[in-house]
Amino acid sequence: MKKYIKNLITLINYERDAEIDLMTREISTMSGQKREELGRAINKVKGKSLGKELGLQIVQFGRSEVIDTEISVGDMILVSTDNPLRSDLTGTVTEKGARFIKVAFDKRVPKWAIKKKVRLDLYANDITFRRMEDNLNHLSLKGKNALEYILNERNPKKNRDVPYISYIDENLNDSQKKAIENALSCENFFLIHGPFGTGKTRTLVELISQETRQGHKVLATAESNAAVDNILERLMDNKKLTLTRLGHPQRVSKHNITQTLAYKAENHKLNKKIKKIHKKIDNMIEKRKVHTKPTPQYRRGYGDYDILHIASKGKGGRGISSDKMKSMAKWIEINQEIDEAHDEIKRIENRMIKDIIDSSDVILATNSSSALEAIARVKFDVAIIDEASQATIPSILIPIAKAHRFILAGDHKQLPPTIISDRAGALSKTLFEELIRMYPFKSQLLNIQYRMNSLLMKFPNEEFYNNGLKSDSSVDDINIKDILDSHQDEEALLFIDTSDISDNRERHLKDSKSIVNEIEAEIAIRIADDYLNDGVDEADIGIISPYADQVKIIQENTPIEVKTVDGFQGREKEIIIISTVRSNDNGNIGFLSDLRRLNVAITRAKRKLIIIGNIDTLITNPTYERLIKFCEDQDLLVKV
Repeated sequence: MKKYIKNLITLINYERDAEIDLMTREISTMSGQKREELGRAINKVKGKSLGKELGLQIVQFGRSEVIDTEISVGDMILVSTDNPLRSDLTGTVTEKGARFIKVAFDKRVPKWAIKKKVRLDLYANDITFRRMEDNLNHLSLKGKNALEYILNERNPKKNRDVPYISYIDENLNDSQKKAIENALSCENFFLIHGPFGTGKTRTLVELISQETRQGHKVLATAESNAAVDNILERLMDNKKLTLTRLGHPQRVSKHNITQTLAYKAENHKLNKKIKKIHKKIDNMIEKRKVHTKPTPQYRRGYGDYDILHIASKGKGGRGISSDKMKSMAKWIEINQEIDEAHDEIKRIENRMIKDIIDSSDVILATNSSSALEAIARVKFDVAIIDEASQATIPSILIPIAKAHRFILAGDHKQLPPTIISDRAGALSKTLFEELIRMYPFKSQLLNIQYRMNSLLMKFPNEEFYNNGLKSDSSVDDINIKDILDSHQDEEALLFIDTSDISDNRERHLKDSKSIVNEIEAEIAIRIADDYLNDGVDEADIGIISPYADQVKIIQENTPIEVKTVDGFQGREKEIIIISTVRSNDNGNIGFLSDLRRLNVAITRAKRKLIIIGNIDTLITNPTYERLIKFCEDQDLLVKV
């Protein structure tokens, strides 16, 4: 166990170093302009202070020129005037506009950040790594138990008898109910395997509500803020629940802000007392200004006690006049009162936070934020963790270590955690994946999907889920004609083969390791335009490509949302267009060979999926060969 934990810490440090190195190397070797072209910096913006919001200093940075950037709400940025690596001013993006970006700071913003034109750089966040490492260094018994299951040092207990359940959501299907019943009756852990569109979040929301009905205190987490907010929004429909969302307020969806710990603290009855003390502190600071601050120059070796003692006798010493000694003593006395007032604020804040946490049925946070001091001593009955197949073991152990039991929900057939460091590759193996492999009897597959019609489901169901899925009758026959002005009937799936086009080759852009295929980009844009002209809403179409440079050249020529496969995980659109990019004579398909990536890409569409690719290149991979044959057999493959 010790050796395993030590290895995890080593892997975390490899990944942390790789992430920081990637950012610092890029910042130090690239011009600000080049980084802005890549979407990872914003140059020549002027700051304007907007005051405080939930205890954070908000600054709006803007310019007359349009800001086109990959920097998103929730990202950490570094603010600087010339050399970013010499600055230590970091903040969190709270809002983006066409010509401005708002940033929240948890410390006082220096004048230069407001007065001068500054540069904003996307920056690495070290906090998450520190929390993971700290948790591993002080891993609780429950955290160690979770590791013992995958190290074959402990066997999971059998489930208790299933309690009678009166369901809140009466429209749950049998597999969802079975998952909830098994999760409620498990002694140690249970796994909910939720493939695309199977109502995993809906199942978790019911499970959380049922746990609270049994008087259990629930910690509900996920790897991303978006997933936590999704669960929170649905739980808010249950007015009987008291919910509290942990984490940086500016990383929380605006719809959910009233549920945050920061908002509740701001509006707590004890906060009036804190505001009064703050006002008192401000007054004391003003009073202190008229007295002499006992700097080393004025102290001449005297400590605080000495100054107070000598001044009480009306004396001076060591060349210090009695008046100056008295003035310094007064400064020290006021300063001590200020310190005591700050201590009082801290005590009240702790009482306030304890009151909010104790009165909450469910605490929601990202895996990382569940390490916050606010819940350090809270004993949870159960941790319910979404996106478990996207979380590294060090990350998921943070919430697991805080609860008596844990429930993991995810899909190990989709994308694993993103790991940058080659040396930390072992982190991509998740606890969910290991547990479901070793203890399949401790899992339940959600087997009814509500996203796509039966034709779109057929291939991924056969290839990745052993034909374990069925489509619900509500989506079985949904067709694209229902959203077209022309109402033209079309098949739900189409593979466009570019192998006969002479200039269909992939290529590298200058100074880039990524790959583009201009022909595929043109085809994807043309198809999207045709659907827009036929009355389809812009928001209902998505274009996916595994390669970042291909995403960029398509984005520059269409208003449609274009992202990598990772960017679309957990999402859906009526129409999805996929550009596979790879087109070469040696059958090299690069990381397209990661079949979990293929699974995610082809399961985002509800009514129409169009795949663009060179079959001569793709067919070298057995899974792509089966996909191509599937399309040919259904007469769904066309050459251009």
